[in-house]
Amino acid sequence: MKINKTIIASIVAMAALAPAGAKAESNTISPYSRFGYGLLADRTNTMQKSMGGVGYAMRSGKQINFMNPASYAAMDSLTFLFDMGIDLKTLHTTDGDEKGNNFTGGLNYITIQAPLTKWLSASAGMMPVSTVGYSFGDKITDGETSHQGNGDLNEVYLGIGAQPFKGFTLGVNVGYLFGTLVNSDYVYVIDSDTETSSSTSLFERQTEVRDYTLRLGLQYGFTVADDHEITLGAVYEPAKTLRGHALGIKYDVTSDTKPDTLANIKLRGNAGFPELWGAGISYHWQKRLMAEVDFTYQPWKGVKYANINQFGDATSQFSDRWRVGAGLQLIANPRGSWIQRVNYRLGGYYNHDYLTVQGNNVVEYGVSLGFGMPAPSTKTMINLAIEYRNRKATPTTLVKEDYVVITLGVNFNELWFWRNKLR
Repeated sequence: MKINKTIIASIVAMAALAPAGAKAESNTISPYSRFGYGLLADRTNTMQKSMGGVGYAMRSGKQINFMNPASYAAMDSLTFLFDMGIDLKTLHTTDGDEKGNNFTGGLNYITIQAPLTKWLSASAGMMPVSTVGYSFGDKITDGETSHQGNGDLNEVYLGIGAQPFKGFTLGVNVGYLFGTLVNSDYVYVIDSDTETSSSTSLFERQTEVRDYTLRLGLQYGFTVADDHEITLGAVYEPAKTLRGHALGIKYDVTSDTKPDTLANIKLRGNAGFPELWGAGISYHWQKRLMAEVDFTYQPWKGVKYANINQFGDATSQFSDRWRVGAGLQLIANPRGSWIQRVNYRLGGYYNHDYLTVQGNNVVEYGVSLGFGMPAPSTKTMINLAIEYRNRKATPTTLVKEDYVVITLGVNFNELWFWRNKLR
């Protein structure tokens, strides 16, 4: 099969135009996202979310696995895949005696994948990297403060996966990282006599990132007995300093004075991301059972961050991040009735986050379940993931967060390259 130039053009066009489109994920709703780059995403599709966020050793010709670009080469040479997911989040927060509820949601990811040759496939898409979204206030002497934040970092990627020999695949994702994170602190000075606000100041930090990313992956699968297969997978992202700038501005909201630019810092050399190591092992029995365990590690401790003295919180800093996840998928009969072909999924994870707040580590755990429901008369799969997440600081809890996240994904699977022959 010759390389399809139309497919290459479609993939490149999607990668080029995606930054001008919608954001990959709506803002989050966590006060912990005030610190650093906000809350990090694990770049998973709907299927993987329902299995504890695993995917380093996962490869299938029916699902797009952008966690590990080596998986692209496992697809059939006649197949075209398109996958997108939207989510709805509900959050319940507990801060001492204060409780609150919030809702948010939106587009989570969008991606496509197509074969180039029998041993080479490509993928392109857009996914979230980190999100910021919060709003809360504090009492201070002779006044009040209000803290608000929004924004996200997204990645548009173009990836290629190849199979140089049976069982072994390798791949690479080249991405463009873009987005702006905004942290705003309002200070209201209260007149003690009239108990009204006498002045309002706004300190705003804008962190704009425009840079490139690289993710390398490999997978090796082998048979241990009849119908029993093991796949090993690994990914690596090199550490990098970021391009962009951090801008600090002070506004006097109650007067007509011009805003003061307090700082304008280039990110290059002053802010960055650490390297990422990920590894996983999966087990397959026939086409009915799949189980996987993954581990992720990022040495965030000591990574530079372009903080501006008047902005942010000096009590927060970075810590090494590690995450372990496990997932299971069961299909009663891949060739049976509709109900027998439904994919049943279950998973869980524990995440030691990269943030520390007031000397406390931020940790998160979650459990998930989901279903893959085949569309009638096609290979298209409708995926549903339901997750419960708990986030808090430890040993002092600070704010406790309980999430329920529902993600709906549609994975279109079409035979686009079949050519009928007349005899």
